[in-house]
Amino acid sequence: MAFAGPGMIVAVRPAILLVEDDARIRSALRMALDDEGYEVRAVETGEEALESFAAHKPDLVLLDVLLPGTSGLEVCRTLRHSSDVPIVMVTARSDSHDVVAGLEAGADDYVTKPFVVKELAARLRALQRRVHASSGEPERYVIGDLEILPDAGIVRRAGEEVALTKTEFRLLCELAHNRGLVLSREQLLERVWGYDYLGDGRLVDAHIRRLRTKVEDDPSEPGIIATVRGLGYRLQRS
Repeated sequence: MAFAGPGMIVAVRPAILLVEDDARIRSALRMALDDEGYEVRAVETGEEALESFAAHKPDLVLLDVLLPGTSGLEVCRTLRHSSDVPIVMVTARSDSHDVVAGLEAGADDYVTKPFVVKELAARLRALQRRVHASSGEPERYVIGDLEILPDAGIVRRAGEEVALTKTEFRLLCELAHNRGLVLSREQLLERVWGYDYLGDGRLVDAHIRRLRTKVEDDPSEPGIIATVRGLGYRLQRS
């Protein structure tokens, strides 16, 4: 947790080391991941990656397979000797050899270029959740003065606990797990209520309205749970 002034709580952004030799892709990815809520440190070569990792100890590594000099596979093997940091390999080819080689080198996941940044960010968050679960570290989300602790079953606003129903809590946690991404009413029905696609989306709308009265400063002008017209709902990143 970081403090930015009296009574003001700011979420600590997960740090990611981006290793990509193509300057255009590196710049675009850096900006996109920054928008997704990551603190990004971008480097061009395998040697720079190892130096940066040793100096800054990021939370995640996004590592291109094909790098000048020390390859991405070599970097991955070297990191695995001393760290269990989550590593996602990036390959320009869907060749199964690259995929298998990356996983055998110690990568946790892989993506193939071209990819959609939103989908990449969702996979990175899912990987972080798995790491937290396996390490016993509890999940925690902070959006403005709202703090969500899924494992503890607690939601706080400005330090005060918020009373939610079980369904409201599950709905908020589902949005938090996918914060920054739009979830349709059908997806929320299936994941929170267990209904199939024949469920009534108005049920979701009603719970969102009630939830906003408890977590928003002004439910009529929501700043935390956004409506994306025609698509669904999204929990803001900050």
